Amino acid sequence: MNDSAFLILFIAFTAMMSIIPFLLRRFKIPMVISLLVAGMLIGPTGLNLVSVLSEPLAFLGTPAAKTASHFNSLVNSLGALGLMLLMALAGMEADFKLIRSARKPVILLSILTFLIPAATGYWIYWHFKPADLPGKLLYASLFASHSVGIVFPVIRELKLSKTRFGAAVLISTVITDVASIILLAVSVQLYRQWSAQAHMVIKGTLSIFDHMSTSLLGNSFTPVFLAIVLIYLAAAMFLVNMAGRWLRKIFNPGEDMLITILLLVILATVLIGEMLGINLVVGAFIAGLGLSKVVKDEDMVLFKRFESIGYGFLIPFLFISIGMKTDFSAFLHGGNLSIILFTVTGLVVSKVVSGFAAMKLSGFGEAAALSAGLMTVPQLSATLAAAAIGKELGILDPQFFNTIIILAVVTTLPIPSLVRWVIEKGKVSFEDAETEAPLVVREEELL
Repeated sequence: MNDSAFLILFIAFTAMMSIIPFLLRRFKIPMVISLLVAGMLIGPTGLNLVSVLSEPLAFLGTPAAKTASHFNSLVNSLGALGLMLLMALAGMEADFKLIRSARKPVILLSILTFLIPAATGYWIYWHFKPADLPGKLLYASLFASHSVGIVFPVIRELKLSKTRFGAAVLISTVITDVASIILLAVSVQLYRQWSAQAHMVIKGTLSIFDHMSTSLLGNSFTPVFLAIVLIYLAAAMFLVNMAGRWLRKIFNPGEDMLITILLLVILATVLIGEMLGINLVVGAFIAGLGLSKVVKDEDMVLFKRFESIGYGFLIPFLFISIGMKTDFSAFLHGGNLSIILFTVTGLVVSKVVSGFAAMKLSGFGEAAALSAGLMTVPQLSATLAAAAIGKELGILDPQFFNTIIILAVVTTLPIPSLVRWVIEKGKVSFEDAETEAPLVVREEELL
């Protein structure tokens, strides 16, 4: 792609990415939703900005289709980096004292918000295809997963990341994502065995398990994969922490090279996790958790620099890229209406009920418990990626795949605003909030 064409496209793209959320801010729409809406307007189902602008730029020597394709790939890559840095920052912000104090709600949220939605997803798929065990397990994993990419920004916007409530929701979200990844891997391996396609290669994945014959592990795949995940989590957190401490002794906190090398450490952790079949969301969070104490010195220089890179540049591309990939044609070709109704209703009810019950049992008030339940509802990048794998392998037919796309849209867009409304109307008090945060969250502070 021509450098001048890239520059013009990037300026126009950045302008849209800045102006649309700025205008929507006046309507008190949360930033996450503003960026998603901006992406939908920019993307193919909206104004199709990239393709439209690529046409008149063809005189610079690069065909319009090639320019648009390369630029869209760049946006998606920046979005992936944004997701990685968002989760690394979530790990860095984790307060180990809060994690210990939030042990009970973390355990209850992790168990209930995994088991109840997973059982619901399993039953819904069984209702339509009772003989398809891999499909039932895949649908269960989709229901059990949470969207950390939505949960953490909402927690941060509401200034809850340093509260027992915020720590419980965030940590349990990551735990349930790990469990859903394991369930997804089991369903995929089971399907490969059942379909007699042991050497089937799953495209678009780095996981060694997706490129090896199922006969190598056979029925022992589940315990072996679980052991690998646990070893990875423990080793990654320990080694990243050791590497971070060693680098802090060599470099001063203000040196640019230190940020570069720490980013390399996070990227390497994520890459190794992806090769082991562990989603980058989990790998980046564990890397951030390992660096938590390293980047939090007295003046928080390192942490603030990571925040500037993330929230100032890369993370907005995450939500923009997700919005651009939203396929509204799924609403026209969703297929069986009963599948859509069962899936959307079943997921929302199971998530809200399980989250509400877990937080009530942990001693939180009704409004806080309802907020926690709502935060587990959004299904976004991890769910769509898992559904895409299921479609590619043939586990999910087009009806179920389109249903998951519809589910992602209808569960993501309204939730941040709804959570804000519940906290606002319920006048929820977070007694262990940060000292600079008000005890009662007010409307103007949620923007």
